[in-house]
Amino acid sequence: MKITSLPRPSLLLVHCDLPAFAFHGSKSLSILSPCICVKRCRLVMNIHSSVSGRTRPSTSKNVSLSKGDRYNRERNEVNPSSFYTHPSLLELKNERIANRARVYDFLKGIGIVPDELDGLELPVTVEVMRERVDFLHKLGLTVEDINNYPLVLGCSVKKNMVPVLDFLGKLGVRKSTFTEFLRRYPQVLHASVVVDLQPVVNYLQGMDIKPSDIPRVLERYPEVLGFKLEGTMSTSVAYLVGIGVARREIGGVLTRYPEILGMRVGRVIKPFVEYLGSLGIPSLAVARLVEKRPHILGFGLNERVKPNIKLLLECNVRQKSLANVIAQYPEIMGIDLESKLLSKRDFLNSVVETSPEEIGRILEKMPQSVVLSDKAIVRHVDFLKECGFSVEQVRKMVVGCPQLLALNVDIMKLSFDFFKSAMGRPLDDLVAFPAYFTYGLEATVKPRHRMIAQKGIKCSLAWLLNCSDEKFEDRMNYDSIDLEEMEEDSSFHLDSLMKPRTQVSDSESDINDEYA
Repeated sequence: MKITSLPRPSLLLVHCDLPAFAFHGSKSLSILSPCICVKRCRLVMNIHSSVSGRTRPSTSKNVSLSKGDRYNRERNEVNPSSFYTHPSLLELKNERIANRARVYDFLKGIGIVPDELDGLELPVTVEVMRERVDFLHKLGLTVEDINNYPLVLGCSVKKNMVPVLDFLGKLGVRKSTFTEFLRRYPQVLHASVVVDLQPVVNYLQGMDIKPSDIPRVLERYPEVLGFKLEGTMSTSVAYLVGIGVARREIGGVLTRYPEILGMRVGRVIKPFVEYLGSLGIPSLAVARLVEKRPHILGFGLNERVKPNIKLLLECNVRQKSLANVIAQYPEIMGIDLESKLLSKRDFLNSVVETSPEEIGRILEKMPQSVVLSDKAIVRHVDFLKECGFSVEQVRKMVVGCPQLLALNVDIMKLSFDFFKSAMGRPLDDLVAFPAYFTYGLEATVKPRHRMIAQKGIKCSLAWLLNCSDEKFEDRMNYDSIDLEEMEEDSSFHLDSLMKPRTQVSDSESDINDEYA
């Protein structure tokens, strides 16, 4: 039987556009005779050679190469310029490492230790890093300052440093203070003016700090720019108001001592207030002291305050008198008391022969005596001796009124001359009431002396002077002298701090100003 349909597959085999792989998966070709398959294979090989010849010459050598060898040869003969090339991720990483190494070498060369800069985004070139270092040097920061806070090298000059410094300058912070400002709080250079700095300034103004005082507050305590508005700042202010600090006084308190804004209530302020309360000073009295001298809150409770109180007790200051001592001179809690107290005790003993108990009485009546200079003490003691007082009398006068050691000697001379010439009293009157020298001659002593002279009243200096003007006018109407009033105590009373603010006199408000 003769098959007439066999030539048809040959027509398909000569179709040049048919892909070569089409012949491998066709089931219909399985019935082809071996001769047809041979023709097919030859045709495929010729077509493949003609296609390959478009890119490279076809030689007998290429035909003889294995499939793997031909692939490797073709890959090597590819022209790289015909493709778009870019660095690999590994190459980029190695380049960054090399750039950072060059920057580190530069920093080490000028004395900056870059150990803490790992992980921080830094300039990729030495030139940009040199620009930052030079800018910091122009601000007055040294290599040592930069080593104290090397993270400042991560701040861009144009994006970080210049905007922050311009903002501070516009507020009124003096350029002369920039160096110290940045030494204390270099982190400000990382801040955003809008997000971080301006809200803090607005908060300070909301605390009744005058706009003109804002620069001084920032210069004194630049760390305030890093506080959260609803954190330590708000709680410390709220606590002070709660113990009795007048709301209208908060602005002045914060202006004079802005460090309060950084004090934690539970760790610093509250323990301080409670300790003073244990000494007999009520919270309201502490509030009055804070209004006048807010810096006392900065005295370290365990480091300074408690040791100083212990020293006072060791120097024969009575426990019941501690509250008055602190109220008169709050600074005694924070000064280096041990060296001053011991030297002053020995010096007074050598000059006026005071006993340890008498030192305690002197401290109770005038705790400021611990900061008086030895030269001033000698000058006043010599004046009293020149007036005719014996060493024993001088000792009694100093113990009775230690303020004698701090008065103006020229004014004391005028008061003594009037005492001798016009009043005609014996020196023992001054020994009994040495506070005579603390009263104004023209305002108090002379007018009252004339009044009792006109009435022919004989009285002690204490009855004459130790009272207010209103009380003295009442005394002028008495038929007799009340002996109890003659013994009226003129020492400081803690109760004066507890009076309503409208009743606190100027002299009581400024009780420490004369010796501060």
